[in-house]
Amino acid sequence: MSVDPASHLQIPEADLVRLRNCNHHDPHGFYGWHQLAQGSVVRTRQIGAEKVELLLDGTSVEMVNLGDDIFAAELETRETLDYRLRITWPGLAPQIKADPYFFLPTLGELDIYLISEGRHERLWDVMGANTKTYETSLGTVKGTAFTVWAPNAIGAAVVGTFNGWNASQHPMRSMGGSGLWEVFIPGVGTGEVYKFAVQTKAGHRRDKADPMARAAELPPATGSIVVDSSYEWQDSQWLEQRASSDPANSPMSVYEVHLGSWRWGLNYEDLATELVDYVADLGYTHVEFMPVSEHPFGGSWGYQVSGYYAPTSRWGTPDQFRALVDAFHARGIGVIMDWVPAHFPKDDWALARFDGEALYEHPDWRRGEQKDWGTYVFDFGRNEVRNFLVANALYWIEEFHIDGLRVDAVASMLYLDYSREAGEWEPNIYGGRENLEAVQFLQEMNATLLRLHPGALTIAEESTSWPGVTAPTWDGGLGFSLKWNMGWMNDTLEYFSKDPIHRAFHHNELTFSLVYAFSERFVLPISHDEVVHGKGSLWTRMPGDTWNKAAGLRTLLAYMWAHPGKKLLFMGQEIGQPEEWSEAHGLPWDIVDGWQGEYHGAIRDLLRDLNNTYTSATALHTQDFQGEGFTWNKADDAANNILAFTRFGTDGSQMLCVFNLSGTTQQAYKLGVPAGGQWKLALNTDEGQFFGAGNELPSTLQASDTGWDGFPHALEVEIPAMSAQYYSWEG
Repeated sequence: MSVDPASHLQIPEADLVRLRNCNHHDPHGFYGWHQLAQGSVVRTRQIGAEKVELLLDGTSVEMVNLGDDIFAAELETRETLDYRLRITWPGLAPQIKADPYFFLPTLGELDIYLISEGRHERLWDVMGANTKTYETSLGTVKGTAFTVWAPNAIGAAVVGTFNGWNASQHPMRSMGGSGLWEVFIPGVGTGEVYKFAVQTKAGHRRDKADPMARAAELPPATGSIVVDSSYEWQDSQWLEQRASSDPANSPMSVYEVHLGSWRWGLNYEDLATELVDYVADLGYTHVEFMPVSEHPFGGSWGYQVSGYYAPTSRWGTPDQFRALVDAFHARGIGVIMDWVPAHFPKDDWALARFDGEALYEHPDWRRGEQKDWGTYVFDFGRNEVRNFLVANALYWIEEFHIDGLRVDAVASMLYLDYSREAGEWEPNIYGGRENLEAVQFLQEMNATLLRLHPGALTIAEESTSWPGVTAPTWDGGLGFSLKWNMGWMNDTLEYFSKDPIHRAFHHNELTFSLVYAFSERFVLPISHDEVVHGKGSLWTRMPGDTWNKAAGLRTLLAYMWAHPGKKLLFMGQEIGQPEEWSEAHGLPWDIVDGWQGEYHGAIRDLLRDLNNTYTSATALHTQDFQGEGFTWNKADDAANNILAFTRFGTDGSQMLCVFNLSGTTQQAYKLGVPAGGQWKLALNTDEGQFFGAGNELPSTLQASDTGWDGFPHALEVEIPAMSAQYYSWEG
């Protein structure tokens, strides 16, 4: 009976079966260099190779084919030596490679501890795909370290274009009870497409996109891409200024944009010129991008995210996205980004059931699914999931210099019974409907961002009366910088949609917002959600003929810019876009130049003047969140559809804001005012340049010393029909 001379080099059959099926927890225990009783052995698996040689310092050893594409070489020394592999595949020239199974784990013990505790604030530095360079005795080795969290998996491997998508070529090692899997692959660099082949307990292989991928293939392709950044930022002055700023007392007017449909066919590079010039020309202080994180379906507008760490490849590379942000900063414009931590889609190749079982999502369907949206809900109580999301918030601010995150669908996170029928939700430990784990996550996220990046913003889209959304976390609040004022939006749009002859019966819909205006730090939003799904556009909501629609929209914008709170307007509304918005085509820029262009262009001209007036007038923005910054001058004249109020700045400035929301001009309307002297006309929506009626109003008014409506002084003002005027107190 003959004995195989290489039998002592063989891998035990039980381990070989597991390696063959990619369900071994420790491939490094058999591949690479290992000591024997005498000497040592180097093993490697090279799929389809016809010859493999071990290259040492000055010598080479032909490796024995053990079967299963595994090659081995026996060495006399027990000393660990640096080596390379020279591999020959049929019909190809030999290739020299470093061995992935020669290298120690790229994750340190502290990294593993912090990840398990949910406190690794730079998670992207150690997970996903990170290029690395090692200096060894045989020279420099460049490659990529891959790490993935899959605690329910019985095996994991990196597959990609570099190994023919064969899971048995690069199996990963388990990092103990942490649920992490890791391998360093020499020769894999930027541009390589990859996924993780995850072997489930049920015996299935699931090829998954990297949850931490920095870039992804252009949809509908779903592979992850290894990337490095070589971008050199130019915005250090902007970041220094941001860190010392006080957003509460600063002007904030936001232009909300869907990058793909602002002007059809533009990419990040184009937008860095065209969009930046446009937003700067209109005088906005900020731009807000609808979600740019990678998403499989364009019709979701980015709100169903598959790649939380990857700017979508639809419009360019991550560095091109960095350059877009940098270009806005160079013009003094902040960048806000929609962020979606509430839920994620069920696509089989992404986060859903990542390792064969509920992992990122809550395992109980009553908490883990959002049936209205057909999505999964994150398990906010799990350390690693919470870490994934908190680190993601930090990632966008640190890696892309984003100035603020608008957090989508906060209400769906806060309430366990959100959009659920009886029996479809489980109470918390106290029997209530509050999602305590989600509250803790939001508080942690906000507190962490505030601690590490003072001046950066978090903005809640929260539509309920949850108390303390913008209260500090140390006082029991959620800790957001700002909150969208959905009540103001709904009431205001409902009022302006009424014919003027019916508005007297809806007067309280405009005045009610001031009952609660200072209970939170509010943003006044007219967002994309208000111009889709059959709601029409702002233009179509305005009653009357073309002239009255334009006048109504101008008055609405002037009212919005005068009301306490920061401002947000969705793209296209600044030109009175007639139809609903669709992501499938660009904005109708031709209407500005068409036969009704005078109306639509004039609305944009007014918007520019509103922004310039708003940012320069401290009375309109320095006390947005204090009752001392506001007083009614006329709140009860429902019969004439007249409203008037005064805004006060921290520097003692005052701005009287007057609105006639009827079809009848008031020639000499008497208003009480808090100060005597002259009041100068600062803005008039009825001017001819805005294609209003062109009524000539006095440039200044002199306040009388006769009291009126409880004020010590009074003005007589002409208020044209369907118009708004601002008057600045000159003393």
